[in-house]
Amino acid sequence: MNEKENETNKENNLEELKNGVDEGVDSAERHEGEHDEVVSVGSTDNDNSNRPPSSAAATKSNSKPWMYVSLGLAILLVIVLVAPPFGGASSKNDTVATVNGVAITKDKLFDSMSELGGKQTLDNLIQDELIMQAADKDGIKVTDADVEKEITSIKGRFPTEADFNAALQQANMTLDDLKKQTPMQLRIRKILEPKVTVTDKEIKDYFDKNKASLGTPLQVRASHILVATEKEAEDILKELKAGGDFAAIAKAKSTDPGSKANGGDLGFFGAGAMDPAFEKAAFALKKDELSAPVKTSFGYHIIKVTDRKEAKVATLDEEKAKIKDQLVNQKVQELSATWLADLKAKAKITNTLDDKEKAAAAAKTAAPATTTP
Repeated sequence: MNEKENETNKENNLEELKNGVDEGVDSAERHEGEHDEVVSVGSTDNDNSNRPPSSAAATKSNSKPWMYVSLGLAILLVIVLVAPPFGGASSKNDTVATVNGVAITKDKLFDSMSELGGKQTLDNLIQDELIMQAADKDGIKVTDADVEKEITSIKGRFPTEADFNAALQQANMTLDDLKKQTPMQLRIRKILEPKVTVTDKEIKDYFDKNKASLGTPLQVRASHILVATEKEAEDILKELKAGGDFAAIAKAKSTDPGSKANGGDLGFFGAGAMDPAFEKAAFALKKDELSAPVKTSFGYHIIKVTDRKEAKVATLDEEKAKIKDQLVNQKVQELSATWLADLKAKAKITNTLDDKEKAAAAAKTAAPATTTP
């Protein structure tokens, strides 16, 4: 797979992750074939009813995280098109490889790489340069501290760091990829934020519409020991009631590979995250209370609840700042496509790859049709 196809797949993967994102955050419209300015990433809801409780299952959340991905997805061709592909002022006819004595030159390699994705990459570079110039004109700077703050904010929209890392992995990205892409997004936001307004009425309307999802449902933190038979579970329960250490017994005897290494700890989870029978038993327990053996399709569980987070109803005062920030980002996103198109229309741009493509198309149109005798 070439670099261009890899970047296209990245964008497609990010698009597929949009399920479950907040209603106020949508992907930006494409303009003239350019890539998305903002892509929202949300967690997908999977059915856990046929999955044993484990540390992995416990990370499921009803929260709706999202994160920004900037305009200029960096690919190898960026380097190729900005400077001579191998540096220096050496001849384009220098050999980079041979096949049975036949040379492949730098010039041929460069032309081939340009054809694979050169036009789109150059379009992105032009767009990035336009944004940089607009930011410089407005005296806008993006510092390393700005980038770190944004990354921290993005992480904070996920229930755990593991969820954040999983979303990156699903999008075929690394943390370094995100850090490299963030500055351009921040420049756009800093340029356009002064041009948008969010009213108190818009904030209240959003809160009223999304109040249920803004609140926090009841969650419990539980540990468990999974075994194959009811007899084994009853023996373990006796051992625990006699003073046995839950974590040590879980490590030694539990058959759940996802949690035994952590002493059976599943972390916090809410309704719908676990096997229904397991969940019913866990939510009925008080803190530090042990369950009787609980039968599921995976075996028998001894459950211990170690903490509880009671349900919390969201209030407008608590959520106002976050909602305003989200609505500002949405309006910036909606404005960005038009703003970029206007910026491009007013700029003096030369694009030799585009000119070459237009010339080839014109020549093809002008060529007389050939007939077969």
